[in-house]
Amino acid sequence: MRHAWLKTLTDSPAIDGLIAALAPAIRVVAEGSWGSSAALTAGSIATRTNRPVLLVVAHLDDADESQEDLRLFEGLSVSALPALEVMPGESNISLELLADRLGLAAQLMRGDQPNVVIAPVQALMQSVPTDEALGAMTLDIQVGQSLAQSHLTHWLQDAGYNRADAIDEPGDFAVRGGIIDVFSPGGQPPIRIDFFGDDVDSLAEIDLDSMGSNRKLRSARLIGTSVEKIQSNEQMTHLMTLLDESTIVVVHEMLEVAEQSRGYYERLTDPRGIYAPHTVTQHLMKFAYLEVNQYTGPDVGDQRVTLPVLNLINFSDTAVDAVKELGELTHADDRGRKPKVIALCDREAERDRLLELILEHAPDSVDDIELQVGHLHRGFGWGTLEASTDRPVYFVPHHEVFHRYQTRRRVRRVTTGRTIDTFIDVEVGDFVVHRHHGIARFKGLRVMKREDGQPGEEYLTLEFAAKALLHVPASQIELVQKYIGGFSGRPPLSKLGGTRWKKTTEQTKEAVRDLAAELLRVQAARSALPGIRYPEDTMWVKQFEAEFPYVETDDQTAAMIEIKRDMTHTQPMDRLICGDVGYGKTELAIRAAFKAVEAGKQVAVLCPTTLLCEQHERTFRQRMADYPVRVESLSRFKTGKQARQIIEQLRTGAVDVVIGTHRVLSDDVQFADIGLIIIDEEQRFGVEHKSKLMRFRVTVEVITMSATPIPRTLHMALLGLRDISSLTTPPADRRAIVTEVLPFERDRVRQAIVRELNRDGQLYFVHNR
Repeated sequence: MRHAWLKTLTDSPAIDGLIAALAPAIRVVAEGSWGSSAALTAGSIATRTNRPVLLVVAHLDDADESQEDLRLFEGLSVSALPALEVMPGESNISLELLADRLGLAAQLMRGDQPNVVIAPVQALMQSVPTDEALGAMTLDIQVGQSLAQSHLTHWLQDAGYNRADAIDEPGDFAVRGGIIDVFSPGGQPPIRIDFFGDDVDSLAEIDLDSMGSNRKLRSARLIGTSVEKIQSNEQMTHLMTLLDESTIVVVHEMLEVAEQSRGYYERLTDPRGIYAPHTVTQHLMKFAYLEVNQYTGPDVGDQRVTLPVLNLINFSDTAVDAVKELGELTHADDRGRKPKVIALCDREAERDRLLELILEHAPDSVDDIELQVGHLHRGFGWGTLEASTDRPVYFVPHHEVFHRYQTRRRVRRVTTGRTIDTFIDVEVGDFVVHRHHGIARFKGLRVMKREDGQPGEEYLTLEFAAKALLHVPASQIELVQKYIGGFSGRPPLSKLGGTRWKKTTEQTKEAVRDLAAELLRVQAARSALPGIRYPEDTMWVKQFEAEFPYVETDDQTAAMIEIKRDMTHTQPMDRLICGDVGYGKTELAIRAAFKAVEAGKQVAVLCPTTLLCEQHERTFRQRMADYPVRVESLSRFKTGKQARQIIEQLRTGAVDVVIGTHRVLSDDVQFADIGLIIIDEEQRFGVEHKSKLMRFRVTVEVITMSATPIPRTLHMALLGLRDISSLTTPPADRRAIVTEVLPFERDRVRQAIVRELNRDGQLYFVHNR
């Protein structure tokens, strides 16, 4: 057992009572569940009895969280049965989820059942293949095997793979002559199959960076199937037929499980391959059966047990008060028993910081609080029998003390796709700019015959105002560029032959000269005037960075080194962090802000929208919750009185980090000692606001974050006027956003809504009226 403190739970008399009551076809009901107690109860039963356990939960997220919680048990093998997110009538399935389901089914057929199998009820209702059908859903390939290339291509297409010019993500395959590249699901590396006639000549893994062959293989297994086979009743069965007869079934929150299964089944238009809720319940009841509920009605179950679970308090939003409340949990109860508190921290740095706070704010309780490194999603207390003199125990996750509920993410086995280079395409109907004539609409390419009888030449047809057309030879394509201006909506078309475009370009040139002069002045001042030279990383800065709950990408690590190098130099920093959404720009900004605040400086974070301002405020506060850093926001969500108080506290230095919209740039906002400005999406601020930001750049450190920097900002970075850090590597488990533009159909909309509800997800329906 990984954690000795788990014996408090596994060896308790309450677990003894549950185990003694379990018997086939006997419905045992335990009530009093709270937090993650149900998952740890299931793990305790599996550990004590050495029998396999099937844990049934109501929601997909519950399965992920339970799997995380059960990792606290060392040596306990835990697997999850995912639910296929496919609806009748859809043309493809998630090969990654299918690979996980088939892998678990094959493991059960071999008699190698994990100690605990976790399944959301939707996954149990979906059928799994029999031993005979499983063979048809996999394809084993060996070097020297006789296999027609056309047969493999047809198998991949029927199995749900997507044919592409080059493999990019799991589920793709590409054919190039006698070579087939396959990107397998389930976290497996992509493979290259080289044919010599109808024989497999060689197998090799593929390096996605170079797309070259890597490690040689002797054999490989491909997994895939069609929707028709999954939704068929032939050669399919339910999971319970594959389980060992000694399995103990634990159902968490039976009423919620029943409600979710009923809703899932009623939304189906075609129930093929799906078992009805009552059928699943009947098969579950054939095993030793236990329900773990928070509340249970009277006369429910053949035998009832009350769990000695204690509710955990809702800790204060203030870090100091929360630590004091943590210490108060160890105070003696009315029977003189002093509870013990086990605080679980995700990182050693969090444990070290929490110990500092306990020594400072709850020193009398330090001997009764045990700090451990481990993750528990939701805390709870475990009491004792009425006559017992044993101490109750509270299991308290670090993120519940400091309200960091959104910082945990389960990283699944995902192989990152190769990097894609993108460029700006011009399509018919797009707005373009002709260097001499102005803004037009691109109408397409056409070949026009020449009057001298020579071969025709290709022309770009541009439409200007008043339907005027201009044909530009393809040989002069450098005169035409796609319109990428900041105009909201459709830009007005220029008049062909008019003077307005000429005046506009002259005014633009004058503005560019003024901007260049201002840039030169700012850069000269930045080079001449000393900036803020921050010290090297302190212990707090190192602890703060170590508390990051995810694994940094290589690009994040490199960018943070560059930011720290800038901050420790005397010349003021002006760095652009460029990266796609979700690539980790905000975490870099938070670390830079913490370093500045820890050195005694104030930080301003500028956002273009109120919604983004609120989001950043929540993220900054959660990340800095256990440090004495005060974070406030200025936006239209604040009342006049609140805004005046925050502005006054900024002036006196009581506020360390202020996050706001352009309100922060108002003349009445004064800082006591500002040291860093972080600008999110600078291109969305107006000219007046940018001019004020320009003045800040003379002596203050500036970080600009953008997923789509404006050409001027990017050009400045490329010229060396501004430093740039690029985040091009996605974090682990980042899923691509799928966007489809389709004609409106009520059935299609309903199908999308039903699918999202059945996968236990959320959705927004945005209508134009």
